[in-house]
Amino acid sequence: MSDPLGMKHDLIALRHALHRQPELSGAEAGTAALITDALRGTAPDRLVTGLGGHGVAAVYDSGQPGPTVMFRAELDALPIPDASGVAHASQRPGLGHLCGHDGHMAILMGLAGTRPARGRMVLLFQPAEETGAGARAVLADPAFGVLRPDYAFALHNMPGLPLGAVAVAAGPASCASVGWRIALTGREAHAAFPETGQSPAPMLARLVRHLASLPANSATLCHMNMGAPAFGIAPGRAVAHVTLRSVTDDGLARLEADLAAWCAENAGGLALDISRHDHFNATLNDPEAAAHVDAARNTLGIPQAEFAFPMRPSEDFGAFSAQAKCALFFLGAGTDHPALHDPAYDFPDALIAPGQAMFRQVLAQITG
Repeated sequence: MSDPLGMKHDLIALRHALHRQPELSGAEAGTAALITDALRGTAPDRLVTGLGGHGVAAVYDSGQPGPTVMFRAELDALPIPDASGVAHASQRPGLGHLCGHDGHMAILMGLAGTRPARGRMVLLFQPAEETGAGARAVLADPAFGVLRPDYAFALHNMPGLPLGAVAVAAGPASCASVGWRIALTGREAHAAFPETGQSPAPMLARLVRHLASLPANSATLCHMNMGAPAFGIAPGRAVAHVTLRSVTDDGLARLEADLAAWCAENAGGLALDISRHDHFNATLNDPEAAAHVDAARNTLGIPQAEFAFPMRPSEDFGAFSAQAKCALFFLGAGTDHPALHDPAYDFPDALIAPGQAMFRQVLAQITG
């Protein structure tokens, strides 16, 4: 299989360019344009833009019957200031590629121009992964119909694992999660006569205790706000942001149902409004797809990393598992590397080559 982009372009320079100009979920127009321009130079058989928002997909068709194999990277960055101190640091205040999506895109670009021996290869540059909305938006886009894969693969760099080592397993790979905004509305009163109003404070106190009683790591209280910043007003309104997490989609649904029932029972006379945000499906690795990843690791002589599956953070790649045999694997970013979403994080350029090699080997195994 040829590698025209890897020969003609400096993938590290591409990553650094992406890192300097991060864009948030749903606003990745500039990133998508840069990727689209680079892909055009690799003569794809089909180039789809505006997919599920700003998504971009390139198809390389062998012209022979066979499976469609999709590899996915993410376009979006985070609303976190870049404090890495590197020469290619973000030039956009308050924004940074602090999860490594710039590196994931560079890895995928290294495959551009490759045509498998049979079937098709699809490179998907997906929008809005950080909010959980991107994968579902891509799947709902009618343009995705002609791209629909038989197999789909993605990687995520993982600080804490040895540099370049690979971790993969069948079954749960990342957790399902959802953010709840719980709004409580009562009635303000004079601080000297709080009994004449209806304060959300007792309900908030009960909520904090209840969340702490749930199974470990299943609920995180992320934000609370109550009342006005004054001393003469007993509060009448409050908002809490809670993240719920489970290993499976069914487990998350049960957790949500139980918490909804608890809130209704404990709201008293308060008006209760619950809205859902940043919903991520669990990622469940198909056994056959995961076996292909592990076989590629073994063939390439890449060390196997020990990892406690599933990854507790969520990854919206799981939405594709309803349509294809999927596998998400983790590529070690170094045992002492800053954590994902840390302001000091920067994707290790040394991972571009092994990440690209893993995807190439998986493609060769499936398409011959």
